[in-house]
Amino acid sequence: MALAAPKVQSFNLSIFQSFNLSIFQYMKKILPLLLTVCLFSACSSDDPSDESIITAGNVDFTPFDYWLQRNYIAPYNIEFKWRYDDKESNLNYTTVPADYESAVTLAHLVKYLCIESYDEVGGINFTRRYFPKLIFCIGEWEYNNNGTMILGTAEGGRKILLSGTNYIRQYARDAHLLNEFYIRTIHHEFTHILNQTIDFTADFQLITGTGYVADKWNEAPYNTGFLQRGFITSYAQHSDKEDFAEMLSVFLCSSEAQWDAWMRSAGNEGAHFIGAKLDIVADYMLAAFNIDIYRLRAAIQRRQTDVSEGRIDVLAIDN
Repeated sequence: MALAAPKVQSFNLSIFQSFNLSIFQYMKKILPLLLTVCLFSACSSDDPSDESIITAGNVDFTPFDYWLQRNYIAPYNIEFKWRYDDKESNLNYTTVPADYESAVTLAHLVKYLCIESYDEVGGINFTRRYFPKLIFCIGEWEYNNNGTMILGTAEGGRKILLSGTNYIRQYARDAHLLNEFYIRTIHHEFTHILNQTIDFTADFQLITGTGYVADKWNEAPYNTGFLQRGFITSYAQHSDKEDFAEMLSVFLCSSEAQWDAWMRSAGNEGAHFIGAKLDIVADYMLAAFNIDIYRLRAAIQRRQTDVSEGRIDVLAIDN
């Protein structure tokens, strides 16, 4: 029994040819009209859009951004950059962005403990003139292979980089750790900026000139006994520039009782060296910038107590 042929094979060829001819004649008539419609539609879609196709750098402002405009940009022309920007970062280190609440906390503390302390003692015009115009924070510390980590850097008198931002909330109420990892760093780096503006006397270097050991400061035997050798920290042994910045930043962030305790530990010779350095630092700040470092320390210590006792809301962004 033969199988039935498929329906397509039984299709009448003459009808198919006639159908194709009719379609061809129809398309010849309608094609010009279709082209006209398509061209008209294409022209109408070329009208410019209000939305830019260039989106790089465009961000949605948060309440924190508006707070920064009111509290940093408007009064001081200082940009506090908390969003990650690889152009501002050191590409030799792998870091992470600062998270939102940590950046808010850090911005409050920098403003209250540092910027406004200088306002109080030196006047707002001093701060406007000398404080760096860019503060860039990143979430993680910058770790070195020698067991040290970079807390911050100053660049060209215009920028301070602060690292480890994402840890700040756990240290905000602990004055010692807050100063150790953040606030001292800001005063230290700001001192470098001031030194780049007006250099300090070479007499400072001569006090303990043979004691500087460059990058060996964190190795034995230099990582102990530094007070007795006339250095306020181990890192102060790196160079005279780091020694000067450490002297001022540690002095400002330490209570009078703590400083006196260190001087007793330093012994007569060490305390004599450190005292001589402090005298030069105090004279320099007063002569060059009209800043009394004893008044400045008192202002910072009072503000530090406000933070430690919870009188400052470090997350408020409605003012």
